[in-house]
Amino acid sequence: MKTLITRKLGMTSTISKDGVVQAVTLLSADPNTITYLKTTDTDGYTAVQIGTEIAKNMGKALAGHFKKSKVQPKITREIRVNQITEEMIVGQKISADVFVVGDIVHVTSTSKGKGFAGTIKRHNFHRQRKTHGGKGNTRKPGSIGSMYPQHIFKGKKMSGHMGAERVTVRNLSIALVDMELGVIGVTGAVPGPRKGIVLVAGAK
Repeated sequence: MKTLITRKLGMTSTISKDGVVQAVTLLSADPNTITYLKTTDTDGYTAVQIGTEIAKNMGKALAGHFKKSKVQPKITREIRVNQITEEMIVGQKISADVFVVGDIVHVTSTSKGKGFAGTIKRHNFHRQRKTHGGKGNTRKPGSIGSMYPQHIFKGKKMSGHMGAERVTVRNLSIALVDMELGVIGVTGAVPGPRKGIVLVAGAK
């Protein structure tokens, strides 16, 4: 199971042997632990729950849940799988070496929140002209509908909350794996701010 919970550190660049410079996002990859296994018989579906980091304070209910794995993770994620294999054991550690340079992965994170944004920022609308009768309404969206049917259609592109959404960027590749520093590098940009939680999963 090639899946790892990481945290975004920032960006750098690497230079290949042929001199090509490539943007790389660095992710801190602390060891993950399998905390729970869900099966079709007990839970209705098959999944593996993994966790990382150490929680300072944990309630008795969660502490009991994680007792078998002998860890108290601060962050947990659940990964759907087709079947539970013999390699998947509660308490087993998963480190950065599950990935090798060149592996194709999907990264999932929460994008940066932009707050309440207008149509120009949110949907790339053009502004209206400033001169020759512009009347100063340069960034207003303009007409949003006709007289009939006298309501706004669902999905109309308008101002509203932007960002802070779960985003998955597919088919990125692993550029570097440093076990000493506990860091992996992924080509390209990864959604979310620094220190944000990033789920790295091998492409199926």
